[in-house]
Amino acid sequence: MSMREISGAGIEAGTANQSTGGTARRSSRVRGHRRWLLPVATAACLLMTGVGTATAAAPATDSSAAESSAAAAQTPADILQAGAQQGIADGYPGVIGMVRQGDTAQYVHAGVGDLTNKVPADPKAKFRIGSNTKAFISTVLLQLEGEKRLSLDDTVAKWLPGAVAANGYDGSKITIRQLLNHTSGLPDYFKAIQINGPYFLNTNPREVFPPQNLVNVALGMRAPTTEPGEKFDYSNTNYVLAGMVIRAVTGSEPAAEVQRRIIEPLGLRDTSFPTADPALYGNYLHGYAIRTIFINDATASNVQVFGSAGAMVSTMDDLAAFSRALMTGKLLEPAQMAELKTTVPVTADVGYGLGIERIKLSCGKWAWGHNGAVLGYFSEWLSSEDGTEQVLHTNNEYHLLAGTPGQAHTGKAMTDAFCAL
Repeated sequence: MSMREISGAGIEAGTANQSTGGTARRSSRVRGHRRWLLPVATAACLLMTGVGTATAAAPATDSSAAESSAAAAQTPADILQAGAQQGIADGYPGVIGMVRQGDTAQYVHAGVGDLTNKVPADPKAKFRIGSNTKAFISTVLLQLEGEKRLSLDDTVAKWLPGAVAANGYDGSKITIRQLLNHTSGLPDYFKAIQINGPYFLNTNPREVFPPQNLVNVALGMRAPTTEPGEKFDYSNTNYVLAGMVIRAVTGSEPAAEVQRRIIEPLGLRDTSFPTADPALYGNYLHGYAIRTIFINDATASNVQVFGSAGAMVSTMDDLAAFSRALMTGKLLEPAQMAELKTTVPVTADVGYGLGIERIKLSCGKWAWGHNGAVLGYFSEWLSSEDGTEQVLHTNNEYHLLAGTPGQAHTGKAMTDAFCAL
């Protein structure tokens, strides 16, 4: 189906549930450390070559038109709406977004949530949140530290003996903190063709990927190039191991701990942590992936490939509620809040904490947030320090390629909207 057979847009206002708060985040740059680009070696594969040509199937309109449209907008919601509509012009099936100030929220939407039935994209619909899962995982580990059941300065080997012990990697030299702030030096297993190839093709969304197997793939990719703690290097392997630590400490799967400690207390009724089932249920955005000149439904995809690094499902309302609760100390004690927000440098304007980022925007404002990208879905959030100002957006097409026009335009609209708050 052509990506141009899409229409529909609008802004809706509402009052946020005060018990569930909100959140938002990110700079207009497309940063490669979370938007996965398949390795160059995959170009030899016909279908992988299709990934590389996907941008051509979703051409951007003149960026100056997007900027002038945003400049003409009068409110943050107008700015976000203009970005959503530009995302549709860039080739996205659907884009949804939310602007929240205090307990008042405005929702934007453009395009469709289902290409087959042409159902308008619903800003209340569920979607896969990808690496936004990482903040949930870091929160559980910080809570466990607050309960004195572990220390973030414990080594990986203390809780997972033998899990990281190959090709020069030594779990006795890597701490839990270094997993959470991505300074462990461990390679990212998802950059390996034996992992990202089958995941992109999506032919067996129920294929089993045990966490230790994913770690083993990472360890075999290359010998260490940095010492633990030396520099930031984003790697999904870190959060797969973090989930394994949660299981070792609690005796429960990380999904169960997230459910008990975060989802249930905050009343996140539309948030879940699937561990094997690739399907979505209820009201959800269909996810799509461009392959060569076609766009395929990728709603059902393998959640075991990411697990604790990116398997969760949520909505904008629930993601905003979680991030507001996190930023305002509702989930963590003061000592752990300080650790959450202690950052390591990524760039001059970006620092990475424990599952969240601190970003200086082009307007000079600082924000906290993260993004998430899995097959079929790309989402981002930004939040002020006190959680009172929040912007989020989601689109329902992602084909593992970074730096697309849609990502750039909708991301810029998000940061411009945040700057206008």
